[in-house]
Amino acid sequence: MAPKIGVLMGGRSAEREVSLRTGEAIYQALVKAGYEVVKIDVGFDIVERLKEEGVEVAFLALHGRFGEDGTIQGMLEMLDIPYTGPGVLASALAIDKIATKKILLYEGLPTPRFMQVKQKDALSAGFPEIAEKVLLEMGLPLVVKAPKQGSTIGIAFVHRKDDLVQALELAYRYDRVALVEQFVEGVEVTASVLGNDNPIALPLIEIVSATGVYDYEAKYTVGMSDHIIPPRIPEEQQAVVKELAVRTFKALDCRGLARVDFLVDQEGSAYILEVNTIPGMTATSLFPDAARAAGIEFTQLVDQLVRLALEN
Repeated sequence: MAPKIGVLMGGRSAEREVSLRTGEAIYQALVKAGYEVVKIDVGFDIVERLKEEGVEVAFLALHGRFGEDGTIQGMLEMLDIPYTGPGVLASALAIDKIATKKILLYEGLPTPRFMQVKQKDALSAGFPEIAEKVLLEMGLPLVVKAPKQGSTIGIAFVHRKDDLVQALELAYRYDRVALVEQFVEGVEVTASVLGNDNPIALPLIEIVSATGVYDYEAKYTVGMSDHIIPPRIPEEQQAVVKELAVRTFKALDCRGLARVDFLVDQEGSAYILEVNTIPGMTATSLFPDAARAAGIEFTQLVDQLVRLALEN
């Protein structure tokens, strides 16, 4: 008999609205696949709701904090409820772009050069002084990110010296640390990885945004970005990106699914930007597109993710 599934969605993060859309799409697909399913908007009563509904498997459709960061995974582990996607440690590492990059460096995996700038140091030394220090060490252009946010929330591209302070201030609205990263000019490519012990990389997707930046609006507005399959890079480069994606998946000890985002520069070198452990599953999302290109329809995909959750 098929287990009863709870689709955990909504929640308290800045990405709540996207999570609700992801959750609705997953719910509809699971119903179509023949499962008994309930939607649960995650709040402070989440433990009671899971018990009341008799949830046997949690399908995680949460994005950002309190969903993608290992906290809900830890709670589910304590309740002995299997769940989709990576576990506690992998989730906590991947949500933090700085921690991810440190693991990548240890594993010898390519990622853009970076430094971290703590808010308390910027306040203590003064923003102009910190900006000078960053520019001396990193040069221009730069990307400044809030390291624990998803969907490009709290990100700024810095091409002029005068814009750096404002970029740091934006990042500090969301996190107490800013990730300052070397800007890599190139083709943005994403690799969706599926599986547990023997994960595979699905067909790669090149992302082209109507605005030139794959930001929140471009990600979640129909017609604001194009997904090009296969990407317009040579096949040997595609093979390298796929191999790096699987190595990254394993390095962070992911399971079930994850999406690894890359930039491939003009020389053909691939750089890992970040890892998404609960990628979007909306009508405009990348992971379902990659699965479809591999011959896996959305209903099959969610069914497979439930099966992978039950393997652990």
